Amino acid sequence: MRLFFLIFIMAGATLAGVAVTAALAAGYDGAREVIIAAALGAVVALPVAWVAAGKIRNL
Repeated sequence: MRLFFLIFIMAGATLAGVAVTAALAAGYDGAREVIIAAALGAVVALPVAWVAAGKIRNL
């Protein structure tokens, strides 16, 4: 479980940053849109971290 949280912290920050950058590049520069993009990036990071932690554990 600790491995999952460590991967989630890294993946969450990365995917939230990518989502915010994509939103800003698409012209959505309002605070609401940026917050939504960051939240979506963090939500997408949950299954990514879960799968990555499982694959690392099975090595």
